[in-house]
Amino acid sequence: MLRRPDSSASRVATATGVAATLVLLLTSCGPPTPPTPEPTGAGVSPRPSGSPSVPVYVADGTADDNLPLFAAVTGSVWASDQRASGRAYIDALTAAGFDRAAMQVTQDVTTVGNPAESLMFAVRWGDTECLIGQVGPSTGEPVTVVMPQLAEGRCLVGATRAIDW
Repeated sequence: MLRRPDSSASRVATATGVAATLVLLLTSCGPPTPPTPEPTGAGVSPRPSGSPSVPVYVADGTADDNLPLFAAVTGSVWASDQRASGRAYIDALTAAGFDRAAMQVTQDVTTVGNPAESLMFAVRWGDTECLIGQVGPSTGEPVTVVMPQLAEGRCLVGATRAIDW
């Protein structure tokens, strides 16, 4: 009868190899470490070129050019205690440079007086596009997109409230 050699050493070697492989995989799957900027003579780190730290309004740009600012304003209002107020989004977008006359917003409350599960607001951009935002308990985090305009230059389907303040 042949005896099999003791395989405990080979099991340990295999387990060690598997563990080492997992460690390598897990450490290589994380987000890349950003490079550490070199200090300048004035002791200030340079900013990466081409990426402003804060989105800006681009009056002669496209809807896509202005989506970062639209999203930032939407996120800022969403993070405030005015998150359920359509007027707060319109006022903040106006303050950021967007044209109030090109905006639409849905009602804050339902027909029976309950807070709306979803609030939508939009800015018509040019003759073909819209910046659209949606917030509310039913959406989770704010959603902002660029979409084609609907008929007659509208951005939102259905009844919207007058922006008369």
